[in-house]
Amino acid sequence: MSLSFSDLKLQSPLLTALAAAGYEQPTPVQLESIPAALANHDLMVSAQTGSGKTAAFLLPTLQRMIKRSEKPGKGPRALVLTPTRELAQQVEKNAQIYGKNMPWLRSVTLVGGTSFGQQIRALSRPIDLIVATPGRLMDHMRQGRIDFSRLEVLTLDEADRMLDMGFIDDIETIVAATPAERQTLLFSATWDGMVGKLAQKLTNQPEKIDIAREEKQGKIDEHLLYCDDSRHKNRLLDFILRDTSIDQAVIFTATKAMSEQLADRLYENGFSANCLHGDMPQGWRNRTLMDLRKGRIKILVATDVAARGIDVPTITHVINYDLPKQAEDYVHRIGRTGRAGRTGLAITFAEVNEYVKVHKIERYLNRKLPEQTIDGMEPTRKRVSKPTGRGRRSFNNNSNNPKNGNWNNGNRRNNSAGSGQKHRPNQQNQANRSRSGSPRSVSSQAKH
Repeated sequence: MSLSFSDLKLQSPLLTALAAAGYEQPTPVQLESIPAALANHDLMVSAQTGSGKTAAFLLPTLQRMIKRSEKPGKGPRALVLTPTRELAQQVEKNAQIYGKNMPWLRSVTLVGGTSFGQQIRALSRPIDLIVATPGRLMDHMRQGRIDFSRLEVLTLDEADRMLDMGFIDDIETIVAATPAERQTLLFSATWDGMVGKLAQKLTNQPEKIDIAREEKQGKIDEHLLYCDDSRHKNRLLDFILRDTSIDQAVIFTATKAMSEQLADRLYENGFSANCLHGDMPQGWRNRTLMDLRKGRIKILVATDVAARGIDVPTITHVINYDLPKQAEDYVHRIGRTGRAGRTGLAITFAEVNEYVKVHKIERYLNRKLPEQTIDGMEPTRKRVSKPTGRGRRSFNNNSNNPKNGNWNNGNRRNNSAGSGQKHRPNQQNQANRSRSGSPRSVSSQAKH
């Protein structure tokens, strides 16, 4: 017999909001974390992306806020720290969904790239929940705008990622400013190394919850394609993007410069493409994400800043143009497809001299990535180290379904992923428009 959210002793305002949002049954991380958090335990939770961990820490935190605080002041009752702007914004959005029946709930997102004035105005009134990136929160703390005297819950979401990004000093400074009697909830993919030491320092007799990784068979079909060099990689990419089954795709690159270069090249080749990376002004990033959600962008070329916090169900394909720097980022990347119970396709390119990086990903996954080829585009160079026990399949002409291992000529329609008006409002094209005095005219068909 499966448990429901009501079995977790959540109160009616939250239960009603969850039902309205379509939540039916709690996930394993929610089943274990919510009762422990409601019992006021500190938590150290290890769970994979897509496991429902945001609700696992927000629901017990919001339940605390159903009862008004007895402490004076206008500072936050709960603080959630996240590594990226996109994730912070997604967490606050979820808090508003879960707390829709709590009209007194006031929340704010404090992230870089957005207006200080708007954030200052929000902080000038009593606030219940702050969701922030460490850097921007520190900016407000230095100006004396944050009062943690009535803080009850501190949550670090993706703690390992924040440490990887160099936020250790900021986190320690922020934690030192919070009350010692707070509840601390830590969520991380791993507790190895520095993140484990930090967790022990921040928590008081924490309850440790480790949710086993679940392979979503049938949700995300994975392909690994070896290529000789960048030219070979670009030929493979062009072939794949002509596939008529693509609704929307995210292409991951290793650098910000490459994300812009590749998006520009795809745009010039007739695809509705744009880029997303950390150096873009927040306003442009917000517009790009909105265009992606509304379907005005078919192909988003992004760095790993987009691997977290983006939830667009219509993304059917993820393409790892460059291998991720860290093996765990592979899971976060491919998790952008196969959302909301749909199926997705994740394609990874690896140059023949990158087999060691592939092996690290496979060791992290504890399984082999299915290696495949496309007829007529097989790699010609030999790898230094050849894997054993790996079956190689070929994309042939036996089926029109790419998820069965085939992109054939019947799928290579020129206006597939690139159909519709091309949308490319990035820095380069903004400059082009300024110089020309008007938007450049483009055709709705893909170029050859």
